[in-house]
Amino acid sequence: MVQADLDALPESYRTKDVGALIRRYVKNNADVSALRGYVLTEQQFHRIYFYVTLDQIGSVNDRMSFIDHNLLFDDWWHTDELIKYVADLDFKTALSYVGKYVLSDNPFIRRWGYVMLISKLGRGHAENLLPLMKDDDHYYVQMGEAWLIVELAVDEPDKIYRWMANDGMKYNINGKAIQKICDSYRISDEWKEHFKGLRKALRTRK
Repeated sequence: MVQADLDALPESYRTKDVGALIRRYVKNNADVSALRGYVLTEQQFHRIYFYVTLDQIGSVNDRMSFIDHNLLFDDWWHTDELIKYVADLDFKTALSYVGKYVLSDNPFIRRWGYVMLISKLGRGHAENLLPLMKDDDHYYVQMGEAWLIVELAVDEPDKIYRWMANDGMKYNINGKAIQKICDSYRISDEWKEHFKGLRKALRTRK
């Protein structure tokens, strides 16, 4: 990586500037490993460090391994930008990582554990994924869980409905999921009405 670029970014950082650098570094097969030490202190370096490196790694298993060894997600809520890099992972392999992530003390790693499954990777696996849902006090984790619940509801609304009616979770996550379900263009109006009908019971559940 060119030191002049590194020095300039903190003062002149703009999204389009970083996007241009990423494209140039990927094209030139640049080594951005020196950025690892900056990721937790200079947030703008997240995208460069992860995108450039991951775009240069051909194997999905190697990409997943890189992410696993670089869980530098403190205050980085948009880990969802990494979803595309692991979407082709074998589900059982993914689940072995997710089971660890959702138990992390770091809320942004917990969030990643849920959102990494929001692609074809998690589709059709509601039975395996719903048991991972937990009450969580952190807003971004709640949003990650709600987002995954909605994605699962696209293909398996009946399973999500039954689970939501009986899961025992607090309303904060399920309420967010129901709102996202109602906003989704991929879920039928009939199912939206079914989910909306759960709101009263879920709000009063202790």
